[in-house]
Amino acid sequence: MAVTDEAIEKIKGMIVSGALRPGDRLPKESELASELGLSRNSLREAVRALSLIRILDVRQGDGTYVTSLDPQLLLEALSFVVDFHRDDTVLEFLAVRRILEPAATAMAASRISEQQLDALSAQLEKLGEEPSVEELVACDLDFHRGIVQSSGNSVLCSLLDGLSGPTTRARIWRGLTQEDAVSRTLHEHRMILGALRDRDAEAARSWAMVHIASVEQWLRSSL
Repeated sequence: MAVTDEAIEKIKGMIVSGALRPGDRLPKESELASELGLSRNSLREAVRALSLIRILDVRQGDGTYVTSLDPQLLLEALSFVVDFHRDDTVLEFLAVRRILEPAATAMAASRISEQQLDALSAQLEKLGEEPSVEELVACDLDFHRGIVQSSGNSVLCSLLDGLSGPTTRARIWRGLTQEDAVSRTLHEHRMILGALRDRDAEAARSWAMVHIASVEQWLRSSL
């Protein structure tokens, strides 16, 4: 094992065991290196790597701290990684979204507030009947993000937020090339919203599945 990897594993072990907890300040570099049997250089590299994935927070002039370890914070790294996807993997991202998002939408049916439903409805009304493709896709992202946030599961919300990026270009491409894509998307959004207002989890799940599958089906036929 490379010395930096060993240093990462040792710091990880301290956090997992509870020796270091969220918000804790790490000991001074010289003390921690001695305690873990590491060189200061390898420890420094490990701290840099762990700060990139939001495990540690390096504060200049103040020291290094364990972050909150909140799922949303940790999963920010996912968004960064998936930005490097290849075009031929977009269908795989859509397939994962098709598994997760309908479940999140069904969960939201019993949890979403009337105020949140009204906000989603206002968002759709503001969009109008003939939005530009860019406006529609931006609304699509916000619409689904709002629903998933209402599921009450922060991990699921962060995962789906991270997975949305690779499919954005596909949705724009569909909007520009498929004749009825805009009207179909607006219709599906209204049906999802209606199911949520009715507190019908299975209808909400089904319409979310149809919505994502239609993009997936179009993309398969276009490749």
